[in-house]
Amino acid sequence: MKYVDEYRSPPLAKALAAEIAGLVRPKVPVRVMEVCGGHTHVIYRHGLEDLLPPEVELVHGPGCPVCVIPMGRVDDAIALAELPGVILATFGDMLRVPGGRGSLLEAKARGADVRMVYSPLDALALARKEPARHVVFFAVGFETTTPATAVTLLRARAEGIRNFSVFCNHVTIEPPLRAILETPGLTIDAFVGPGHVSTVIGTDAYRFIPEEFGRPVVVSGFEPVDLLQSVAMLLRQLREGRCSVENQYTRVVHAEGNPRALVAIAETMELRETFEWRGLGMLPRSALQLREAFSEWDAEARFPLPGVRVEDPKACQCGEVLTGKIKPWECKVFGTACTPEQPLGTCMVSSEGACAAFYAYGRLRRPQEEPVGA
Repeated sequence: MKYVDEYRSPPLAKALAAEIAGLVRPKVPVRVMEVCGGHTHVIYRHGLEDLLPPEVELVHGPGCPVCVIPMGRVDDAIALAELPGVILATFGDMLRVPGGRGSLLEAKARGADVRMVYSPLDALALARKEPARHVVFFAVGFETTTPATAVTLLRARAEGIRNFSVFCNHVTIEPPLRAILETPGLTIDAFVGPGHVSTVIGTDAYRFIPEEFGRPVVVSGFEPVDLLQSVAMLLRQLREGRCSVENQYTRVVHAEGNPRALVAIAETMELRETFEWRGLGMLPRSALQLREAFSEWDAEARFPLPGVRVEDPKACQCGEVLTGKIKPWECKVFGTACTPEQPLGTCMVSSEGACAAFYAYGRLRRPQEEPVGA
C-alpha cells in the first residue's frame, strides 16, 4: 500500500476487526497498552475501540512527551523566560502546560518574552536575528525530537553562536515502560510500541519487554489499519504462545533505528542520574542532559534555576492516566473542572494527551460495565 486512503480503507478495517474477534478467547480479557499519545488520538478519532471485541481493552501509556513533564520544570522555564534579556522559545503544546506559577502563556501575559517555534533550528535562527538577546530553547520530547535538538547544538557550536542555549528536558522511553511493568497489581498483557520514537531507536530497543517481562510488542504506524493490524499481530502472538518484538511499521521503522541520529544524540547528550516524571516520580537514568563539552549552550549551567519540585493539584489524576491505572473519564474533574480551555493537568493540554483525545472525540463518560471474565 502506498497511499493514506489505503490505510483508512473501511473493508480492510472490517476484515481486521473480524480477524481480531476470531483471535480472542471468549470471556478472557486482554489489556493492550498503546504507549504513544499519537496512537490514542487515532484510536478515538476513528472509533477503533468500537471495532474491538469486549475482551480487548486499550490502555493509554506514558508516551505523551508534554504530559510527563513535571510542574517544577515548567516553573524553571518560566523563571528563565522572566530573566532580563532572555527570549524563551518552545513548541506550542508547552505554552499552556500548567506549572506551580501558571503557564508560559500567562508568563508571557505578565511581560516575559515567550515565543512559539516549530523546531529548535527556528530558535537558533531567532538567536542569529537577535544578537543582543539570549535565546533559550525549552527542549522536550522522547527520542523522536531529540535528534533535532542535537543537530541544533552541533550547528550552534560550528557557527559559534553564543547567545543560544538549551533547557534540556528530553526523556527516554525504556525507563517508564520498566516502571509500569514493575508496578504491583497493574496488568498489561501486550504493548503497541510507539512508531515515531522507533524510527530513531529501532525495534531492538524493546527486546527487554518480551525477554524480561514476557510481554509481546508490536511497533505500529499511525493510521487506523496500522493499529488494527498491530492489535491482530499481538493477539496472534498471545494465541500462539509466542512473545517477541514485531514491526508492523516496516515502511518507516528498522530494527537498528537511525544510526546517524543516535550518533548525534550521543555526541551532544548523556543520561542524567535521575529525573522526575509526572505520575511516575523520580526515575533513574531516564532523561538526557547536555554533555560537558556543550556546557556553553546548556541553560542549566548558564542560569540559576529554582529547581523546586511542585506537587500536582490534588484533584488532577494525570499520573494515573499516564500509567494506565484509570481512563480519563474516570478522573473526578475530567470535563468539568478540567477542560481544554481551563486545564488542570498536562493530559488535557497536549495534542497527544489522552484526556484531550477523550474530550475531543466525545468519550466524556462511559457507564461502568461488568468486566469480562468476572
